[in-house]
Amino acid sequence: MWVRERVPKICLALLAPWRFKGVTVAKITRKEVEHVARLARLELTEEEKERMTAQLDSILGYIDKLNQLDTSKVEPTTTVIPMVSVMREDEVRPSLKQEEALANAPDREDVFFRVPRIIED
Repeated sequence: MWVRERVPKICLALLAPWRFKGVTVAKITRKEVEHVARLARLELTEEEKERMTAQLDSILGYIDKLNQLDTSKVEPTTTVIPMVSVMREDEVRPSLKQEEALANAPDREDVFFRVPRIIED
């Protein structure tokens, strides 16, 4: 495709929705899909590479459409539904005395719980 060879990548990113002489500029190339697959340590068949290229190109095209929306009056959010914490508030309460905590310990040494060694020297 002559467009991809002659136009720098940054320009393609900016002009992605445009058409040049009836040719739609792809948002992602097969080479880029292969590169991402290699980074992710994925072994893709030729058919999977073609399918991934088409699917990722479609996803990136949709993101381009979303980027065209005017969101200047939309307040940033972290979630679209109201969230309520299910955790209780921290509050200081009396705790067990040391002797009460160690009372049912299967094995203790002085004022400490004794547990089996799990780290070897």
